[in-house]
Amino acid sequence: CFERGIHVLGVGVAFGKAVAEMALGMALALARGIPYADRQFRKGKEVYGRFSNQDAFLISGAEIGFVGFGNLGRALIRLLEPFGCRVRVYDPWLPPRWLAEFGMIPASLDDVLTTSRVLFVLAGATAENQAMIGMRQLERMPHGACLVLVSRASLVDFDALTAKVRTGDIRAAVDVFPQEPFPRRHPLRTLDNVILSAH
Repeated sequence: CFERGIHVLGVGVAFGKAVAEMALGMALALARGIPYADRQFRKGKEVYGRFSNQDAFLISGAEIGFVGFGNLGRALIRLLEPFGCRVRVYDPWLPPRWLAEFGMIPASLDDVLTTSRVLFVLAGATAENQAMIGMRQLERMPHGACLVLVSRASLVDFDALTAKVRTGDIRAAVDVFPQEPFPRRHPLRTLDNVILSAH
């Protein structure tokens, strides 16, 4: 495009704030178990008191991880400021000093995976990062951690993600899929610890 004098406009900046709000909403819902509690309530199986919050945790002060820090990450970090989170970022394209200027901790992918209560997958797709989060990486996440995928489906191995959330070890929120429309019989549709959205 540059060689031919064609102007290219990206919509990332325009959509960043809206997607960031969606990502934060999904993280809050996962951390507090809101969708599952709602489904149980509608079935007349709601649980009251402390037993309804056994698996819940606070986003406030939580260890948060970003995979990628582009337009979406920059919009989301501003929304997280009032929560006082400690945010680690893995982005091999950006200098650590530049990330630190945003108040974040530059980290390896392994550090981000092993320390995060909530992992936001925000990177753009490249030839190098296809299925960069597979079973080996998901196994590194703490028990009860949440994965929020709102950038590109190709970054995550969906078979591995399905297998991992099925065990109940982690929770996930997903609004991008390797095939859209998403197959009606896909097992992710049946799991209570997953939030699905059509972006």
